Amino acid sequence: MNKMIDAALGIHPQALAVSARRLEVLAGNMANADTPGFKARDIDFRSALQAAVNEGDAGRLRATQRGHISAAQTGAAPESMYRMPNHPSLDGNTVDMQMEQAAFGEAAVRYQASLDFLGARVEGLRKALRGE
Repeated sequence: MNKMIDAALGIHPQALAVSARRLEVLAGNMANADTPGFKARDIDFRSALQAAVNEGDAGRLRATQRGHISAAQTGAAPESMYRMPNHPSLDGNTVDMQMEQAAFGEAAVRYQASLDFLGARVEGLRKALRGE
């Protein structure tokens, strides 16, 4: 049953998780815009999503013996990277508010698109179960 649900929802649950993590990192950047020495970070959405999808598959396919490391032990959180600043400030802070706001807006749209798609898929599954 779980495989059928995974097939029906596709990649969007992983996309939601990666988008949520990226939104957290970007919000942290904006919150620390005035903190001296703060280095802005970001997550590459495409590579983090690919890693999340591969990790989910690898955890199920490769744990063939009791001694193997499970997917839960590997820490599937996407890795954040430091941004190269366009104009670093004199106090060492690398947060560019316009860049952060634009990236946050993009990530929010991506998150909402995945939510909308999942909502439509769940509604379609409900209709199918009711015979409509």
